[in-house]
Amino acid sequence: MTIVSGKVAFVTGGASGIGLAIAERFARAGARIVLADIEAHALEQARQRVARAGAETLALRLDVTDRACFAAARETALAHFGAVQLLFNNAGVNAAGPLDRASYADWDWVLGVNLGGVVNGLTTFLPELKRHGAQAHVINTASVGGLIGMRGLGIYNASKFAVVGLSEALRADMQPHGVGVSVLCPGVVATALPRSARNRPAALGGAPESSSPTAENDTPAAGMSPAEFAAQVLEAVEANRFFVSSHPEFRELVGQRNQAVDASFRGAPDPQAVVAMRSLIEPF
Repeated sequence: MTIVSGKVAFVTGGASGIGLAIAERFARAGARIVLADIEAHALEQARQRVARAGAETLALRLDVTDRACFAAARETALAHFGAVQLLFNNAGVNAAGPLDRASYADWDWVLGVNLGGVVNGLTTFLPELKRHGAQAHVINTASVGGLIGMRGLGIYNASKFAVVGLSEALRADMQPHGVGVSVLCPGVVATALPRSARNRPAALGGAPESSSPTAENDTPAAGMSPAEFAAQVLEAVEANRFFVSSHPEFRELVGQRNQAVDASFRGAPDPQAVVAMRSLIEPF
């Protein structure tokens, strides 16, 4: 069981949506919070909200695709708090549409944030987390779109399937060190993800003014409230639970996919190969 009170949580995409809700919920549970987000204009408001939840809070502007910026954020967080035990790789974007209309820029932007941001967060912080062993926990935000492919979401699916697989491997790698790992697989949550193009760099197809704040950016979409989902995340982290799947309406569809995978195997297993494979996989 992970004790949250007194820990320092580093949350990417922390200025809005799921990231902000997680920061507020973990703050109320006694954590100290580092909010990291690319939207500088939203960070101070988010910091004030989290501080009202009772936590000492540090706000840092961070582009998760920028490795030097990530390293600088780590050093600032460690200088301020002395430790980071909870890492939330949460920042995410989407470029919806059929794959036959997708551009290289679409792929580079979504994979750069959704997968590259997780890779950069892990590479930056794993030495610090391993220092804390069983007191540390990594939480990667994937999606139910990382468990089943969906029409018009091919790039997003690719990034989130990668995050789920990466998280499963990380769980096995961290087991000897005691570091916990969870992967978040929500369905539709009421966030500004459908308007994530507001933060798309001009070099990757975004408008020059895309990062400017607008009233629309603060208007959430339909779906589960981020606060409700954040409560589930806290419960899962405290229980050291790996999968966090919040939307049961997807259970049957994901189950059908799993059954199709199971039914696709042919032949009898090689016992030696079974033993070898089990040595690479942390059982669920």
